[in-house]
Amino acid sequence: MKTIQIAIAVGIFAVSIWNTNEFTSPSRAQSMLSDTLKKDAESGLYEDPNLYMVKAMCSNCHATTLIAQHRFTRQGWIEKIRWMQTNHNLWELGEAEPVILDYLEKYYAPATIISRRAPLTDIKWYKLKE
Repeated sequence: MKTIQIAIAVGIFAVSIWNTNEFTSPSRAQSMLSDTLKKDAESGLYEDPNLYMVKAMCSNCHATTLIAQHRFTRQGWIEKIRWMQTNHNLWELGEAEPVILDYLEKYYAPATIISRRAPLTDIKWYKLKE
């Protein structure tokens, strides 16, 4: 009987922690969005009309999991591409670059933190009748 009580207490504690972090954790917010999106079976990246270009240009040199584990702004992705061009002989992407950046910005941007609403202002208090 005591084992069941301990198990229930641990379960309640775990659920309370999960609920507390559900809407404040960037990774949780991102995973909630990603749960609704379909992933490509071959690459593990999100399906999109521009995915073929990302796979063609990026997976020649590294695994697509390297893309999926990073989150950059559009400017951050541009800097990463320039770094690869400077340090790893990545070719000029030409007209493919905006297509790739659009895809990366759409699916692999930093997660937005979902937080509480703004504090209320101009509150008019009144006394409750007893």
